[in-house]
Amino acid sequence: MSQVFKALSDPTRRRVLQLLRQGPLTAGELSDHFDFSKPTMSAHFAVLKDADLIHAEKAGKSIIYHLKLSVLEDALLSFVQSFGTGVDAPEPKKGSMQ
Repeated sequence: MSQVFKALSDPTRRRVLQLLRQGPLTAGELSDHFDFSKPTMSAHFAVLKDADLIHAEKAGKSIIYHLKLSVLEDALLSFVQSFGTGVDAPEPKKGSMQ
């Protein structure tokens, strides 16, 4: 989970995830939204892939990135539960005094 939060700590990577929520995009299409070099964007994509937040698919000479929303949802749910918010709190046993 630490890799997920490391990936989410950077505003550029969070913006990449927001863009991918709209659907798969090529590396070039994603890069067009930023004023960074291709190697810099590749490094951001690598961090997101290492955290298992995105999936890369080779299509000819292009790489198409897909969002893995379930991984992000799981990480956020674990984060919320770590604060003891009562999410998924067990039901009290019948007949027990509270």
